[in-house]
Amino acid sequence: QVQLVESGGGLVQAGGSLRLSCAASGSILSVNAMAWYRQAPGKQRELVARITSGGSANYPDSVKGRFAISRDNSKNTVYLQMNSLKPEDTAVYYCNADIHPNYSIQSYDFWGQGTQVTVSS
Repeated sequence: QVQLVESGGGLVQAGGSLRLSCAASGSILSVNAMAWYRQAPGKQRELVARITSGGSANYPDSVKGRFAISRDNSKNTVYLQMNSLKPEDTAVYYCNADIHPNYSIQSYDFWGQGTQVTVSS
């Protein structure tokens, strides 16, 4: 069994910063790309940042220059540093990872439970 556990969400004022963490644990053979998504009320889930196992990252224009994704492969953990937060960044943030479990011949997409980020104006 594989689990993704997120932490670090909360309430922050506009212009502030938050750092999210997501640790993958369980029966893991390897972790490929990891990513953060978010979903605001009434909106579709959208990609916030993605990082490959080699460390290459990409972001949508809405967060480029403000958010930074990183990972610690030794801990199977991905981080999202969020700076200059805006009220429109308010959403539930989900961790996502493409993981090859040691009980399978292929990799699968796994999701965390989500963590709320609220930015007040």
